[in-house]
Amino acid sequence: MSIIIWSGLLPSQLPDTADIIRGETGAQTLLGYVVDIREGIARCHLELESKHGNRHGGLHGGIIACLLDNAMGYAAALELDPTGAAKVLTVAMNTQFLAPAQTGQVTAEGNVTGGGKNLLFVEGTLVDGDNRLLATATGVFTRVRT
Repeated sequence: MSIIIWSGLLPSQLPDTADIIRGETGAQTLLGYVVDIREGIARCHLELESKHGNRHGGLHGGIIACLLDNAMGYAAALELDPTGAAKVLTVAMNTQFLAPAQTGQVTAEGNVTGGGKNLLFVEGTLVDGDNRLLATATGVFTRVRT
């Protein structure tokens, strides 16, 4: 899996196009991450600020889990519908914290590894601007029928 960040642009510098999602949910607005969907892959980008920190000055684990959950959820939605409009919910999620992030930007990406039309198994990674692996996650997602 390769991580592509728009030619080194920070999330705030990403262009306003149809494949960039800003402020779609309250959590996204509160945390300030941006979702970009290109080539069937969804990524969540976050510029780290002091408000994202834990008491040690690093990125808070809850925010790491949130970014991974969203990236994996978008991956599941894209698997079910190429536009990403399918609605999914997290059934289970397990996160491994590997290294701290204190400055710069981070990017979460999800990858569907199996499942069917209603239940999907997804892996996620979180990397920093130097492509250093910070956290991984696995999750199970289910389709929401509307």
